[in-house]
Amino acid sequence: MLTGLSIRDVVLIEALDLEFSNGLGVLTGETGAGKSILLDALGLALGARADSGLVRNGAERAQVTASFDAPDHVVALLADNDIEIDKREPLLIRRSVPADGGSKAFINDQPCSAALLRDVGTALVEIHGQHDDRGMLNPRGHRLLLDAFGRCDTALVASHYTAWQEAKARLDVAREALENAARDREWLEHAVAELAQFNPQPGEEEQLAGERSDMQKGERIAEDLKAVLESFDGPKSGLALIRSAARKLDRLADAHPLLAEALTALDRAVIEASEAEDKLNAAARAIEFEPARLDEIEERLFELRALARKHNVAPDAIVSLQENLTARLDSIQAGGEGLAKLEAEVKAKHAAFVDAAEAMSAARTSAAAKLDAAVKAELAPLKLDAAQFQTAVERLPEDRWSITGMDRVEFLISTNPGAPFAPLAKIASGGELSRFILALKVALAEEGGAATIIFDEIDRGVGGAVAAAIGERLARLARHTQLLAVTHSPQVAARGQAHYFIAKSSQGTVTRTGVVLLDAEERRQEIARMLSGAEVTDEARAQAERLLEGV
Repeated sequence: MLTGLSIRDVVLIEALDLEFSNGLGVLTGETGAGKSILLDALGLALGARADSGLVRNGAERAQVTASFDAPDHVVALLADNDIEIDKREPLLIRRSVPADGGSKAFINDQPCSAALLRDVGTALVEIHGQHDDRGMLNPRGHRLLLDAFGRCDTALVASHYTAWQEAKARLDVAREALENAARDREWLEHAVAELAQFNPQPGEEEQLAGERSDMQKGERIAEDLKAVLESFDGPKSGLALIRSAARKLDRLADAHPLLAEALTALDRAVIEASEAEDKLNAAARAIEFEPARLDEIEERLFELRALARKHNVAPDAIVSLQENLTARLDSIQAGGEGLAKLEAEVKAKHAAFVDAAEAMSAARTSAAAKLDAAVKAELAPLKLDAAQFQTAVERLPEDRWSITGMDRVEFLISTNPGAPFAPLAKIASGGELSRFILALKVALAEEGGAATIIFDEIDRGVGGAVAAAIGERLARLARHTQLLAVTHSPQVAARGQAHYFIAKSSQGTVTRTGVVLLDAEERRQEIARMLSGAEVTDEARAQAERLLEGV
């Protein structure tokens, strides 16, 4: 709700501070008094195009500050744009325009972009008049209004649509993966067969490299070891000579104790030398060099490393590569079966969405008929009895279905009998358009929209009973929202719960526009002026009294 408006140096307004309350507020004044300036100033605060022509002559800048009680959705919108506000405090929107051009905007003293300002302004205030009916004329909002009017809950449709789209996404991913794999099938079959034939083993490269290294070392020491072993072989070897000496000494050992000790030492030498010979023979066998085996190991090792380079992996990753490529090949063979399951899931979720969306379409069609009847009941009293209103619920092609269902909703009118239906903006004149919107607003009175609605001269060109009907409907609409009406009609003005008078005054060459909130007597006098013109008569005062008593 708009709670206050502070204007500084805007055209003819030098300084103006206004407070607003809920319900219906009316603004009146003589032609040319500056009512449009007041709306231009508010529009500037709400994100309208900044024009240095708005700056009062001689002033450095124009500035407008509007204060609001912020609804939850506006608080959320600001939070999404990194502007945090305390919902318990007023929402202050300030816009300044220097005389040399440009503008600055602030929300609770935090700088904001012009785009954000427009979004916030649209959420806070709707302005309907001769030249500004964008909100109700935008078909993108018509479905929301119809759903709210018909209490159509789109949550089930949205959940089914989301489930369908997620299933489609999974199917698309599976299809793409299968198509990519199928394109590589020939290569996969060759690679898997090649790897299967080679049959790599875990840790094989390290094992082969170690064995190859050992064999190469054995080749280098084999000759030296052979020479060592030859010293143990034959009748002239050291070991043979020690054994011969031991045998001879054995016959003499009893002749002297030292000979027995010598024999014992020779026996130990024979034993140690024999053990050494056994170990040398074992070592020779262990490092025995076999050229054929070395060739076999090197061939296997080179082939393993060549395969690793071919597939751009480390040699120790060949086994994992074989498993992965085999799995990919298996997935191609099993992919058709998995794809069939996903296709069945998509089909089922599509059917569930269609069922829910068709039920929603039926609910919208029913709500549209009720809305058409409600709007029709408002047209005749507003001097639009020849017109017809229609809520068109149109089935969209499948590629345009969304979480809101499968319908496009648009409000259409026909202004004359037999004339085709068309969008509001294309065939209604300014005055007719405002009255159509009023009829719609009354029919949709409790179904959302901005917290503040402004009608600018909705009663232009009508009077008497039609003006009274407009006033009655504005008052009815104001039970649900804050409503401000700029009016020339005493019948409308009499309906206001707050009455603001806009006047222009001159002092020498300086002209100023001011606004005052009228008390009961001042209000009666203003309505009498509206009834009689420049000279307020007693009859006009009496008629004004009757209008005020009749509301």
